[in-house]
Amino acid sequence: MKIATWNVNSIRTRLEQVIDWLTLNPVDVLCLQEIKVVDAEFPRSPFEQLGYNLYISGQKSYNGVALISRQPLVDVSSGFRAILPDLHHEWDEQKRVITGVIDGVRIVNLYVPNGAAVGTEKYDYKLRWLTALHEYLRLLVLSQRAICVCGDFNIALEDKDIHEQVSTENHIMATEAERQALRDILKLGFADAFRKFTTEGGNYSWWDYRSAAFRRNLGWRIDHHYLTPILYERAKSCIIDTAPRKLTQPSDHVPVIVEF
Repeated sequence: MKIATWNVNSIRTRLEQVIDWLTLNPVDVLCLQEIKVVDAEFPRSPFEQLGYNLYISGQKSYNGVALISRQPLVDVSSGFRAILPDLHHEWDEQKRVITGVIDGVRIVNLYVPNGAAVGTEKYDYKLRWLTALHEYLRLLVLSQRAICVCGDFNIALEDKDIHEQVSTENHIMATEAERQALRDILKLGFADAFRKFTTEGGNYSWWDYRSAAFRRNLGWRIDHHYLTPILYERAKSCIIDTAPRKLTQPSDHVPVIVEF
């Protein structure tokens, strides 16, 4: 089984690139973030022509997540409140969570809030959102052993996940509060698939569009696959595919693929 995560930064803008990539890389499940389109306007046909099933939680102009799978998924749900019904509805107004099961493996596809800047309302929202995610995953882990949590986390967990020219002190996506929130989530029983195979720095999944960041490899590793122990043991590889970033008008993120 191969599962890929990719923040495409607008599926309609990047549709041809995503279809070309999927044709060359026929993964079992493609987890998309930041699709930026409501469900009814998602371009379904090109994916269906490749034989894929689509599960979408979209939003106009912002956010949005989707699961694109070769086999039909079961137990599909969107948002936190499917698992945490008592949670306030505000947590699902932004479409950032979708989950489903394939061959006994639960996939949780996330688009974690960026947080904008330290000290802002958006930063506070991000930390509170991560607290809700912790409770959501805590309950999932109680009922299922094989879970892959993937997506755009907007957090670089370690300094080696960021190019050396960035000062991490009070820098969004690298503050201690964000990192600690993610570490607390990992303590529920998740491990970083990429770090099972690659321990050195210099490997990134996102580069700013400005300052020739990709050409200079001034990137961040913020797109992750986190696995429960049974899947971590079965993982055969986890790679970052930088090829799509070399295209004309690409997403600023690239696919990350885990194989079991």
